[in-house]
Amino acid sequence: MANNKINADIRLTNDRADFAACATLMAVSDPWLSMDISYEECLAAFGKPENTVFVLLRDDKLLGFVMLQEYGSFKGYIKTLCVDGNCRGLGYGTLLLKFCVQHILAYSPNLFICVSAFNEGAIKLYTRFGFELVGELPNFVKQGFTELLMRKTAGPISGYLPPGSK
Repeated sequence: MANNKINADIRLTNDRADFAACATLMAVSDPWLSMDISYEECLAAFGKPENTVFVLLRDDKLLGFVMLQEYGSFKGYIKTLCVDGNCRGLGYGTLLLKFCVQHILAYSPNLFICVSAFNEGAIKLYTRFGFELVGELPNFVKQGFTELLMRKTAGPISGYLPPGSK
């Protein structure tokens, strides 16, 4: 998927080198940095069968990524959305989130995301996209930190028809 306005591509990956680069981005940025989550802990999330990873690239340089859970009772869960700290505020997070909405609505009416309560910029972005607070999860990722569970919905699971399938 290309976006000429900000000149970036999003592609699916299962490549270990991509996973290592994504884990590096995570480990040096919030919320993982504030929660003192190591590179090794970040890397451990990749390569699991329940996770689908899409990378955001410009000229083959990794700018960000998104990790999705695409099946099970929480299908449509955006597990991780990360943009390189040097690229924040330039529209790349918005591009990744637009991609997630389009991609997930093709199979589920519900999108979920957890965001650290201290991550005000991300909360504003998700709220702007129509995500609403569902609840708080204290000590979910790490002791002493609260995650906010947010949901964007196109309706209930029962009877859902993806856009264009009518």
